[in-house]
Amino acid sequence: MLELTAVEAHEAMAAGELDAGEYAEAWSKAAAGDDLNAYLWRNEDGDGGAIAVDRPSIAPIAVKDIFCTEGVPTTAGSRILDGYRPPYTATAVQRLIEAGAPILGKTNMDEFAMGSSNENSAYGPVLNPWDRTRVPGGSSGGSAAVVGGGLAPWAIGTDTGGSIRQPAALCGIVGLKPTYGAISRYGMIAFASSLDQCGPLTRDVRDAALLLAILQGADPCDSTSVGLRQAPQLPDREDLKGLRFAVPSDLTEHVFDAGVRQVFEATLEKIEALGGELGEVSLPHAEHGISAYYVIAPAEASSNLARYDGVRYGMRAGADGDLIQMYEKTRAEGFGAEVKRRIMLGTYALSSGYYDAYYGQAQKVRTKIAADFRTAFEEFDFVVTPTSPSVAFGLGEKTADPLAMYLNDFFTVPMSLAGIPAISIPAGLSEPEGGGPRLPVGFQIAAPAFAEQGLLDASYALEQAIGFDARPQGVRGG
Repeated sequence: MLELTAVEAHEAMAAGELDAGEYAEAWSKAAAGDDLNAYLWRNEDGDGGAIAVDRPSIAPIAVKDIFCTEGVPTTAGSRILDGYRPPYTATAVQRLIEAGAPILGKTNMDEFAMGSSNENSAYGPVLNPWDRTRVPGGSSGGSAAVVGGGLAPWAIGTDTGGSIRQPAALCGIVGLKPTYGAISRYGMIAFASSLDQCGPLTRDVRDAALLLAILQGADPCDSTSVGLRQAPQLPDREDLKGLRFAVPSDLTEHVFDAGVRQVFEATLEKIEALGGELGEVSLPHAEHGISAYYVIAPAEASSNLARYDGVRYGMRAGADGDLIQMYEKTRAEGFGAEVKRRIMLGTYALSSGYYDAYYGQAQKVRTKIAADFRTAFEEFDFVVTPTSPSVAFGLGEKTADPLAMYLNDFFTVPMSLAGIPAISIPAGLSEPEGGGPRLPVGFQIAAPAFAEQGLLDASYALEQAIGFDARPQGVRGG
């Protein structure tokens, strides 16, 4: 049962060939075997909170712990939300429950989704299922690890600057960031509101299509949600004839691991073998994406995280009756180092005298990046890059160098700033620099806004040609 994809299980349940209760129980037992520190809470923990589904009819799912779930612990990976049990459920999770998806549990993550390695979690790092001495990527590292490690059939995460696609690449699974506004953000704890987007982490592209079809749609509780013009259909395209793929020289000329480059170039050859056309395109402002992102995202975070003051919910540090002292002590003890760093950066960028020089300039760059993509899509159907500059790196390897950590999102941030959909699919394995077991490499495909169906169709055809079926050692089917 556990080797079925979510689509295969759904079809088997619909045909009466698979008992939904037995299937859900099997996955619950698998989740109980978590040895990756990937789950922060499981639905079977019996701690007074639970998420019930009346009639299970699709595969059980793991949920990143940034989504509010009524009566169930929700931490966003931070100590400052210790003991918080929301009085409502996020729209994305509610849609899963209504569709008949049992919730397996809440997954570990970088604190408030700030990170690329899952080492910023207040509850300890998640381990990569391919090599437990390495990171799974972040911030949706827990969701990626449970799917890659056989602890859940699929999961949802959030992507602000690459937090679905990058961990998907490092864990050898599919990660999709939909167009901004395709899925409601209501009940999703905010990091950077103009960038945050919910999306699927799955074993394959067809599962991603099914999950997106369930999640997408406008929501009266979220004025930025518009949904897709049409719910995605399961892709079945067999070739790439008539489609044009752009390789942005401005991005791909930058140095990345030799093994990643080799897998990327081999994947480009497969695109041509399937009948797709390749060409170079210039995205002149995309290489400035990281600089713009790390002004815009911290600025929005400094505003969004001002609400955590110990007054209304979460932890409260004692301060002998002094209100200001209580604010300061609560935030000092509740937030981790990376969150404090970004709040300080964002507050500085928004401060009087610096707003135009930093935040205003970053927004201009964002506008230019979006325009570059629009120009590219006048000639090409898709833009392709590696997902991550390297394979999964070692635990602790980059924690002392924030800039080196930030550069892990070099290839994913431009698409987030432009608000367009992008998907990462596993393209092969590469030996990490310095030696060690071969690790997954992700291939990223980006499409124009609201072109998810075409993106899924092309990704599916390429996925079938690549034939990536490797699993971490010890995982079922591996």
